[in-house]
Amino acid sequence: MNTNSTSQFIVRLKNNGYEASLEPRKIYQTIPDKEAESHKMIRVIDESGEDYLFPASLFSPISLPQELIAELALSA
Repeated sequence: MNTNSTSQFIVRLKNNGYEASLEPRKIYQTIPDKEAESHKMIRVIDESGEDYLFPASLFSPISLPQELIAELALSA
């Protein structure tokens, strides 16, 4: 996972555990957290609108056009 100072977007791949807070094949926004990444975790804004740590292996980073990133960030 890339570590930078801006949020990025990921897609949920696996549906093992966390069913109440995450949906498979859905795009989620992340919050950079270098300490979490050092433990193979990622900070994700979940369905509740709060950020929590999840195993990075559940997700895949995705590239989105800048215009879409701006729209998604505004709707959060």
